[in-house]
Amino acid sequence: MTLEQEVVTLLNKKGLKLTTAESCTGGLIAKRITDVSGSSNVFECGIVSYANRIKHEILGVSNETLDRYGAVSEQTAREMADGALKVSGADLAVAVTGIAGPNSDSTDKPVGLVYIAFSDGKETIVKKYLNSFDGNVREQNRNKSADEALNLVLEYLKK
Repeated sequence: MTLEQEVVTLLNKKGLKLTTAESCTGGLIAKRITDVSGSSNVFECGIVSYANRIKHEILGVSNETLDRYGAVSEQTAREMADGALKVSGADLAVAVTGIAGPNSDSTDKPVGLVYIAFSDGKETIVKKYLNSFDGNVREQNRNKSADEALNLVLEYLKK
């Protein structure tokens, strides 16, 4: 069973709905979930918020957070997850923001820096990752980040 199949199966068993807010993964998490038969019962929506304007206008990430900490930060990931819950009405949210590569952005944060937030509406946790790869860095960072996000959801569902 794949990671996303396990997530969808457990969401179905527990009667929970999931939403995603993605930046550097560009919708990969939502794609992987919706590849699974039966996901329509448990997946509310996926928001690809690549631009800061969308993070702010759709997900409610404050301009102060974006200005002070940047799009790639613990604070932004947290606000993305919380905003996705509000927009979707889902039970659970996972959000990802990071620098996929192969080049950094204007902040000089390292390629591979990723923040993943998970929220159940009561508590939001954020984990920081610094991925390092050879070859197609962008694709590997996106895939690894999607794996880690799905693992965070799975950890919660297995409790």
